[in-house]
Amino acid sequence: MDSKHMQIGEVAARTELSLRTIRHYEETGLVIPSARSQGGFRLYTETDVARLMVIRRMKPLGFTLEQMRDLLDATDRLDRGDALDADEREVLLERVRTYQQAAAEQVEKLRIQLARAEDFAATLSARLERNAAAARV
Repeated sequence: MDSKHMQIGEVAARTELSLRTIRHYEETGLVIPSARSQGGFRLYTETDVARLMVIRRMKPLGFTLEQMRDLLDATDRLDRGDALDADEREVLLERVRTYQQAAAEQVEKLRIQLARAEDFAATLSARLERNAAAARV
């Protein structure tokens, strides 16, 4: 799956992130291109794209770059299949659980905000409809 390399433009299109944002994540060490072309262009794999998608999903939930780094470190270590002892594995799983819980809590807060925003928009629509009807009379 990772044998195909993509240039940053294709990765930007696939992740809906700007080139600048991808470069910023590289500068902060969150995502490192898997390779460079002979001409020095960044080359990314499907794994790199998946990593960027995790970051993209965490950002609107208010996670910091350090938290993103911490979660990615934990998931990288779990996914590598290294010979982790049971205690290490449990510590890593607990870190992931903590982020899962924080994400779920943030999603609930966003649902409440969205419901309030939808209620507000409906109130304005109703007001406009009432006033438009009154103007026609």
